[in-house]
Amino acid sequence: MEHRTYIPNNRCTSDPDTMTRMERDLSSSSHQESYLEPNGDGPMIRRTPGRVPHVCVVGAGIAGLRCADILLQNGVKVTILEGRDRVGGRLCQSSALGHAVDLGPNWIHGTHSNPILDLARETNTTTMTWDGRQSVFDHLGNAMPPKEAAENSDLVWTIIEQAMKHSNENSASIPSEQSLLHYFEEKVKTCFPSFIEGDEHVARKRETILYMASMWGAFVGSEIQKQSLKFFWLEECIDGENLFVAETYRKVLDKIVEPVQKGADIMFGRKVVSLVSPEADDSQDPRVVVKLDGREDMIFDEVVMTAPLGWLKRNKEAFLPELPNRLKQAIDDIGYGHLDKVYITFPAAFWNESLPSNHDASAFPHPQHDPAPNVPATTAPIHQSSSVVSKPTHHPGFTHWNSPHYAASTNPHKWNQECVNLAALPDDTAHPTLLFYTFGQTSIHLASLLKEFPTPEHPDAKALLIEFFEPYFSRLPNYDPKNADHQPKALLATVWANDELAGYGSYANFQVGLERGDQDVEVMRRGLPERGVWLAGEHTAPFVALGTVTGAWWAGEGVAKRICKAWGLKSEGSANGNPVSGGGDVDANTQD
Repeated sequence: MEHRTYIPNNRCTSDPDTMTRMERDLSSSSHQESYLEPNGDGPMIRRTPGRVPHVCVVGAGIAGLRCADILLQNGVKVTILEGRDRVGGRLCQSSALGHAVDLGPNWIHGTHSNPILDLARETNTTTMTWDGRQSVFDHLGNAMPPKEAAENSDLVWTIIEQAMKHSNENSASIPSEQSLLHYFEEKVKTCFPSFIEGDEHVARKRETILYMASMWGAFVGSEIQKQSLKFFWLEECIDGENLFVAETYRKVLDKIVEPVQKGADIMFGRKVVSLVSPEADDSQDPRVVVKLDGREDMIFDEVVMTAPLGWLKRNKEAFLPELPNRLKQAIDDIGYGHLDKVYITFPAAFWNESLPSNHDASAFPHPQHDPAPNVPATTAPIHQSSSVVSKPTHHPGFTHWNSPHYAASTNPHKWNQECVNLAALPDDTAHPTLLFYTFGQTSIHLASLLKEFPTPEHPDAKALLIEFFEPYFSRLPNYDPKNADHQPKALLATVWANDELAGYGSYANFQVGLERGDQDVEVMRRGLPERGVWLAGEHTAPFVALGTVTGAWWAGEGVAKRICKAWGLKSEGSANGNPVSGGGDVDANTQD
């Protein structure tokens, strides 16, 4: 990689007593240059110096690749065991639609000292912000007037901000069974008090806001009624903007894997069955036996397990001796969401051909830059610049279908639907595609239906998907069922909910019933260094980056530094021997 300057993403104030939980966690994370002890390892784990350790990294996703990179910089011998036939894990692309799209992450969460943004800039990967417009359809499939949709959306995000603040300030006293939906239900009563018994207008308004609030599920992969209010504060992201990676993550991934391919032994098609490690009293120089499916055992000095949280939940017995009860509890406690995507490409972007007659660009609010916390953006984002990057004359970037009662034959549970207008991407990356995000029960339902087919690309599987999504894309402007250009040309479904190596899901989230969410993350983050077994991945990231690509990067980096300290090696906090640039703030409207 090119020489870059690293600026730590550290929110710390000068007074430690005034730090927030986020600041304390981030400042002590082992990816920071100034950390003192390796993520709570105490007493300090030490290995016998004088020889080069051989470290196994299980998984060639972002956490595994970053971990391997740092280890290689410090002279460590590294072997990567990857169950798939490729690198990247859940960060991967497909060209099955005739153009490249990301099957995993689409976003860079936060622009303040974010190493993934640095990589996007270095590789000239095009990113963008959206203009904040959102098209909303009511439960009958009728388009909501733009001004009303904007006002309702603004209210939903105001309540989200209030809920985050409430969670941050009152987490200790909030009952674990309280959900984000409970908070919304109380807030809409305050926003729309009914002084007349049976006021239907007020009841409809409350209902509409609650319908729209359900879009939160597309951020975390679970329904809003499952989102823990007590630990809602853990959904806060790095400060700054949320950028959509218009050009896909391909060039970023290539840059990350380049030094690892040169220095590490990467073995594909290696599925780990179990890790056999010594008891704690043998921790001076633990030797870990890795048992593989259908292949000979391998022995290493250290093993870094970067499998997703969903895999850990189903394979706790793969660790021998048995995992400590507290670690097993932490793995069980943190939720694992189901977020999938269905890309539908058309011969032409008919919805962009002309704007509806009631379109009024001035009706849409300009998101504010304020001190409210940044949260993940998967559908209509907040805290974006008021300058428009996506084309304001096109159909809005985001479309939301509220509790579609009219699609009972394919969606009897009235699950909300969301899509992103990829025809509104910058000119050189735009294509006539709608990206539908499905989450929670919708993802599980579609995954169960698609299991019957050899691949989601099977003609019958595509027909099933068209039948499911037709009630939604057919409501977009200009749609004509008799026009061949308005019929799907190609479809692509991710179906992570059916993927064993993805843990049958997507990423960590925080659900009702959670009692010690922050402590659970810290327990997983520590791993079992006394047994030579370490855990890394988005589920062990600093709080401010949980569930993100940046979080996976930092988690892998942190474990590598801890291993280097244990072996008395000089821990390089850089990418491929060079300092990493943080870049500070960045103009989110610049096409990187």
